[in-house]
Amino acid sequence: MSVSMPVVRARWRDIGWIADLVTDALHPTALAAWLVPDERRRPSVLAAVARIWTEHALLFGDAFLLQDGSAATVWYHRYRPIPPPARYADRLAEATGEHQNRFNLLDRALAARRPAEAHNHLALLAVPGRASARRAAALLAGAQRWMDTLGLPTYAEAFTEADRDLFRRHGYADRDAFPVPDGTTTHPMWRLSPFWTGRSGGNTRWPACRPSTLTRNGRVNGWALR
Repeated sequence: MSVSMPVVRARWRDIGWIADLVTDALHPTALAAWLVPDERRRPSVLAAVARIWTEHALLFGDAFLLQDGSAATVWYHRYRPIPPPARYADRLAEATGEHQNRFNLLDRALAARRPAEAHNHLALLAVPGRASARRAAALLAGAQRWMDTLGLPTYAEAFTEADRDLFRRHGYADRDAFPVPDGTTTHPMWRLSPFWTGRSGGNTRWPACRPSTLTRNGRVNGWALR
């Protein structure tokens, strides 16, 4: 697929901008309404939590922007378990207030089904506004090229049929779907790098990483937002 809009790696100064893109993309969804029922507070809560995720990604992963700044994607390098963000529980509580338990429930549901083997995790694909399909395809294609050079499979969760179609067009294969607490069906998807030398193939089932306690190595992530 040709990409007419260049993709650039995000820097620390881009964190606020990316958080705004995530907020704009997530705000109109049913999942966001479940996470933060108070519509007036929803944008500020989503932006604060998105900032936590994005900061952590720049320490333990990568983030990319279309060069015009209209869309962003956030990745985690899960070569091994990564620590939670600094002061995560306190920061999440401050950001979400009475809605914290809903974020924790979603967090645990996604973490329980995440692959245990080494991979790069496409945690956020935020493409708000009109003409999002073309920009989403350009952003994913460009970011995926960077990830492929690292030689590991990539993993993503799709929450809509449009997201599934997008990922399929970029080489992702479906895995067993599962529900998240708001009732949304989540479709985990897996893609091998062209440089992948491991033994597992695109149609092999991976072991799920199921935490034994309510504490986990990560955050609420994995929303493909369009």
